[in-house]
Amino acid sequence: MPAPATTKPPPILTVHLFPPLESKLIELLKSLSASEWQAPTICRLWSVKDIAAHLLDGCLRRLSMVRDGYQGENPGKISGYQDLVQFLNRLNADWVKAMRRISPGVLIELLEPASAKMCELLARLDPFAPASFGVAWAGEEQSPNWFDIAREYTERWHHQQQVRLAVNRPGIMDREFYHPVLETFIRALPHGFRAVSADESAALKLEITGDAGGKWLLRNSAAGWQLSEYRENDSAATSRVVINDQIAWRLFTKGIDRDLARQQIKITGDQMLGAHVLDVVAVMA
Repeated sequence: MPAPATTKPPPILTVHLFPPLESKLIELLKSLSASEWQAPTICRLWSVKDIAAHLLDGCLRRLSMVRDGYQGENPGKISGYQDLVQFLNRLNADWVKAMRRISPGVLIELLEPASAKMCELLARLDPFAPASFGVAWAGEEQSPNWFDIAREYTERWHHQQQVRLAVNRPGIMDREFYHPVLETFIRALPHGFRAVSADESAALKLEITGDAGGKWLLRNSAAGWQLSEYRENDSAATSRVVINDQIAWRLFTKGIDRDLARQQIKITGDQMLGAHVLDVVAVMA
């Protein structure tokens, strides 16, 4: 019997969340002490100040490339995903190193207006028109603007979350701000499972518990792995994975050790199939 048809999850519209999220970032940065600016984070090799500098780079690069059509440094020959990741890692490292020369005060003075201009730019884009960038970690060479914008939202949310974790400030974990992050991260599952062999009847139910969580179904088919929102009348899943929303964002952004994460999630049914969730990454890494 063929597997039931899946219903794709709807678009994730996040543009309205950028201004309040960015306001929270500026308020947070203005509250930091000198020692907190230098605090280490779970983002390897980067301090709080380095992450803030990276977020400024994200604003300026998007304004330059999307608004002004300026491509900047030529990446040369990009033969695949890892070439792209290496190029972006080098750009990021060069920028962060250079920005260590400026003070936190100057960094905020640069970030605040750049952030506002980025928010204005995103609000003007047609959400369903082709984006300037495909969401590569989802396996897309071409994406609609809404998906690229949602990807940018997860980038800015999770880096701010890293800062909050480093300086022991409350996270932005309420459903309004956090659920869209999880909804976007989940779109990495089909691409993340592309090399996973399983019967065509195989299905994985993923549940993220907590106020911001949700349930999704990843089903194998002749066309590959397909994602849908989970319905209670769906047939029994081959594997079931339960993750608490407190660690879910860290799992999908390589912010937690894989073995430590495995101890904190629950897998029932097909253990090997469920364990592949631990390898899904929704950042360029």
